[in-house]
Amino acid sequence: MTKNQIKLIRSLELKKNRKREGLFIAEGPKVVGDLLQAGYKARMLLATVEYPQAERISEEELHKISFLQHPQEILAVFEIPPTINFKLLTLNFKLSLALDGVQDPGNLGTIIRIADWFGISTIYCSLDTADAYNPKVVQATMGSLAHVQVIYTDLLELFRQLPPSYPVYGTLLDGENIYKQELTNEGIIVMGNEGNGISPEVRKYITRKLLIPDFHTDGLRAESLNVAIATAITCSEFRRRR
Repeated sequence: MTKNQIKLIRSLELKKNRKREGLFIAEGPKVVGDLLQAGYKARMLLATVEYPQAERISEEELHKISFLQHPQEILAVFEIPPTINFKLLTLNFKLSLALDGVQDPGNLGTIIRIADWFGISTIYCSLDTADAYNPKVVQATMGSLAHVQVIYTDLLELFRQLPPSYPVYGTLLDGENIYKQELTNEGIIVMGNEGNGISPEVRKYITRKLLIPDFHTDGLRAESLNVAIATAITCSEFRRRR
């Protein structure tokens, strides 16, 4: 590998460089394979083993460019797909997620994977949500980034364009028990920031407040649920009703 190749790949750890170059990194046969199958265009495909159309590199070279503690044989540099106009997707009358300030890359990657599992194909992200093309996010998705559209937009503008009757769900402490509420097959489920929850501005657009109840009996309980876990519980209950 050339020094310029190594320098480019390492630079893609930072969002500003990914944005400037229009590129992101994916590693491992599963993640890389799923992205290739989904039609993502690989600018570089590097492997320490035989792999279709990949340039063969050494284990030492892979360790130099990998963002993983234990590199997984294959690393690819993909082009970031063009930005999708959310207006084309808001009225698809399916179940979608909206993330309001979810900042931990691991949480975002896990939520993308959860959405994929429960057949949710669109996630709308506030502009201060973690970058979906962060290497940590890409790896946490385990290939699900290839199956879920992640759209960054002004959530307030998104909600303003929805019909008045379109369901906007949100998990809130003053919500109603999710297991006792009527849930629809369409709508947007809003999940909030890890520490502050859903912002007051976004909360104004929530038409159906939900609560994931706790079941402790001795007065001792966890203070809150991790946002990715809360997303999984919420999505599971919606799909169980379908």
